[in-house]
Amino acid sequence: MPRFPDHLTGDGPHNPFPGVRVLERRLGREIPHQLGSNEGLDMPHRALRERFGDAMAEHVYSYGDAEALGIRQRLADQKGIPLEAMLVDAGADSLIALALRALVTPGDAVVGTQGTYPTFGYFARGHGCRVIEVPYAEAPGRLAPDLEALARSAREEDARLVYLANPDNPGGHLHRDEDVLALRRALPADCWLLLDEAYHDFREDADAEFGRRVLPGVVRLRTLSKAHGLAGLRVGYAIAEPETLAVMMKVRIHYAVSTLSQAAAETVLNHPAEVAAHVAAVRERRERLAAHLRGLGADVLPSATNFVGVRLASAELAGRVHQSLLDEGKLIARPADPALGHVLRITAVEDALAPSRLATLEAALQR
Repeated sequence: MPRFPDHLTGDGPHNPFPGVRVLERRLGREIPHQLGSNEGLDMPHRALRERFGDAMAEHVYSYGDAEALGIRQRLADQKGIPLEAMLVDAGADSLIALALRALVTPGDAVVGTQGTYPTFGYFARGHGCRVIEVPYAEAPGRLAPDLEALARSAREEDARLVYLANPDNPGGHLHRDEDVLALRRALPADCWLLLDEAYHDFREDADAEFGRRVLPGVVRLRTLSKAHGLAGLRVGYAIAEPETLAVMMKVRIHYAVSTLSQAAAETVLNHPAEVAAHVAAVRERRERLAAHLRGLGADVLPSATNFVGVRLASAELAGRVHQSLLDEGKLIARPADPALGHVLRITAVEDALAPSRLATLEAALQR
């Protein structure tokens, strides 16, 4: 089992402001008179009510549930993940920062893939970590994090954490469950695996048994930004052993997920059929978009996400196409790292399939 930083072992630190919802659960009764939290409970919110309505305004007065119990209960019921093995925070990005803060000491080595989701490196460097990056494994029809290289680098550098996005961003590659488990086994005993599963819902086997496992030495990250359409409200959750989440709770921002965000997430989770229909539609659009681009001769990467990755002949060509589309008011993604400068990423929304929407890219592919 990987070790926790020395300053977070033993008793404390403790959240000094658990909030009224947590306190009510501890006491086993409601607290109808909130006279001590210094919230703006008497604010009339006339402008807010006029724009958004009374129902929305009712969610803005008080601090949210620091334990996000309502979200966790719904996820436990729908996905079969143990309630005590989940922690809710302000999106997968916030969870990456939280995991680094809780599990890694500044100065420690962490390992990732060069060009992978860059927010990990951004937070790791900001935390004072020594960031080691290994190249992607590239081959015809394949752009994937190199699991053997990640494990080897972790051992050579005495790393305390390895980051893996699965499905991958920006390539879209999905590693097999057994390969992820083999990576965990190949890491040093005291090295954590931070498994970013932001696109997990778009896997064809998303509801399989592996998806609900609590893996020793692993922190799995999920989000409600993609399949649930709540990117603007910032809601995500971690799956890990309860003792790991307890340490993460020691250093978590108390009210990072607002009352409004929690209410919206609970409402969407109350309608799983709508989420399932959306996911199915995204998968269908993804395959239509991929087939269209392949028909034009594009090197389209296999994807288990809500986007399609296209590998162009050169970084220069990808840069020109990306800039031209941007000049037309059409934003697709191009990784910032030069290692993946030849890759473009297109979200599988209906707008991407509109006639002539990607004409500039299509013309470049046909030259």
